[in-house]
Amino acid sequence: MKYPLFLSLLAIAIFAACDAAPKGKTYLVNIDDKGIILDGYDAVAFFTDQKPVKGSPNFSHTYHDAVYCFATDEHKKMFVANPEKYAPQYGGYCGYAVSQGHLAPIHVEFFAILDGRLILQNNQRALDGWNSDSMSLQKADKYWPDLLASSGKPFLPAEEKKGLVNRNAADAVADGYDVVSYMLENKAVKGDEKNVKPYSSGLYFFASNEHKQMFSADPAKFVPLYGGYCSFAMSQGLLRPIDPMSFQIVDGHLLLQGSPEALAGFSQDIPGNKAKADQNWTMLLAKYPQGKMGYDEAPTSTK
Repeated sequence: MKYPLFLSLLAIAIFAACDAAPKGKTYLVNIDDKGIILDGYDAVAFFTDQKPVKGSPNFSHTYHDAVYCFATDEHKKMFVANPEKYAPQYGGYCGYAVSQGHLAPIHVEFFAILDGRLILQNNQRALDGWNSDSMSLQKADKYWPDLLASSGKPFLPAEEKKGLVNRNAADAVADGYDVVSYMLENKAVKGDEKNVKPYSSGLYFFASNEHKQMFSADPAKFVPLYGGYCSFAMSQGLLRPIDPMSFQIVDGHLLLQGSPEALAGFSQDIPGNKAKADQNWTMLLAKYPQGKMGYDEAPTSTK
C-alpha cells in the first residue's frame, strides 16, 4: 500500500531538518553496519514465497538509505519497479515496538503480510503482543510519524500515561537507570534508549538487550516498589522524586530512595518503614487512580 504523497514529503522534510537518524543518513531504517536491511533477507520473497529467503549481494538495490538483497534478479527487478509495495513497514523495525512508541530490532521468522504490507516483529512475545491487541496496526501507523519526527527517540503514548508511576521528563522509570542491574549487580547503571521496554505506564531503559529480555520475561521481579517513588517518603505518605544512586534491595524487591539521607532514614527501621510504605501506597493508589502531576512537598527529614 502506498503512503499519500504529502506524508512522504513530510517525512523527507522532517529528516532534512534533523541532525541525524539512528540508522541511515536521511531515513529511519533498521540497517546493519553495512547498510543492509532485513538482515540480508529478500523483501520480495516474503510476498511471493511466504517465507524468509536469504538474499545475495549480487542482486542488491539501495532504497531510502537501505541496501536490499534479493535471491534472484527477477525479485530485484520487481522491487525496483515498485519499492513501496515490498519495503517493510516502519523502516524494518519491530511493528509491535512501534505500536508502543519505540524502536526494536526484528527477527525475520516473525512476519506477516497485512493488507499487502510487510510487518516484522522482534520475537514471539512481540508477535503475541501484536496479535492480542486489535488496535496494534492503527497504533503503529499513528506513532510512526512521531518516531520519524524525533529520529527514533522512544516515547510513552499519551493514552498510556495513566496510573501512579514516577516518570521523569523522558517518561522513564528510575530516571532511566537499568532496574535489572540494580537487582542482579547491586549497582546503578544507566540504561540505553536502544534497549527500552514500556511497562505499566512507564518506560524502562536497560544497559543491554539481555537485561531487556530478562525484564520482559518477568517484569514483576524487577520493577521498583511504590511506582518508583522515594520509599522513605512513601513511609510518610508522600510522593517524592528519587536519586538513582540511592537504593536498596529489601526482601528481593528494589526500593529507590530520594537521597543518601532518605536511604539512611529508611534503613534505621526497614521492617517498620516498609510496613508504613506498603500501607500508604495502597491508600495513594486509591486516591490517585489516574496518577498525579508533580510531587508532594518534602518534609525536613527527606530534604
